[in-house]
Amino acid sequence: MAALKVGVLISGRGSNLQALLDAAAAPGFPAKIVAVVSNKADAGGLERAKRAGVPAFAIPHKDYKDRESFDRAVDACLREHGVEFICLAGFMRLLSDWFIGQWADRIVNIHPSLLPSFKGLHPQAQALAAGVRLSGCTVHIVRPELDSGPIIVQAAVPVMPDDTPETLEARILTAEHRCYPLALRLIAEKRVHVEGDVVRVDGAAPSADALFHPKAV
Repeated sequence: MAALKVGVLISGRGSNLQALLDAAAAPGFPAKIVAVVSNKADAGGLERAKRAGVPAFAIPHKDYKDRESFDRAVDACLREHGVEFICLAGFMRLLSDWFIGQWADRIVNIHPSLLPSFKGLHPQAQALAAGVRLSGCTVHIVRPELDSGPIIVQAAVPVMPDDTPETLEARILTAEHRCYPLALRLIAEKRVHVEGDVVRVDGAAPSADALFHPKAV
C-alpha cells in the first residue's frame, strides 16, 4: 500500500511537526510528510521541515484580503505537492468553511485538552481554573466549529497541585508527541472510519485501565 501523502500546517516552533517527521522517517510507517506550510515566515517548524528534506513554504496570511483567499492559496500549494491528508500542528488560524469543505474528513488537529472540555485558547489555564484532576490531549477530525469533530485518540495526564499552565503544558505536550503519530498511523492504515460525529477504529484495543488521581493512601 502506498504511503499516505500528508501536508502539515504550522504557525510556530513545530514540536508536534517534529514528532510526525520522526515517525514518518521510520521504516514501514504508512504516511509520508510531503509539504509543510506556515502562515508565518519566521516559524521555527519550517527549518525542522527543511532539515528533514521536506518542502516547506511560508504563506503569510497578512498578504491576503480575507480568510478564504488565504485558504485558497494554501489549498493550491498543498494540491501542487500531491497532499492527500492534512495535519494541523499548532496552526493558529481558523480555517474557512470553504477549506474544510474541500478537505472534508481529511483534516485532523491536536488540541491540549480532553475535548469537548476546554476548547479555544489557553486550555491548560482553563483546566487549572476548573480544578480538574486530569487533563490531556485530543486528536480529532476538523469540523467548522472550533475544536470540535469526531475524536480519534485521547491521552490523559494528571494535574498536579503545584502545576502552572506552563508545567501542565509540558506534561501534555509529551503525550501529544505520542498521540499524533499514533493517530496518523491509524488513519494511513485506513483503520479510522468517520460515522457522523463519531470515529470507529478497526482493530483497536481499548484499555480498561482506569487512572485515579489522586489515589487514596
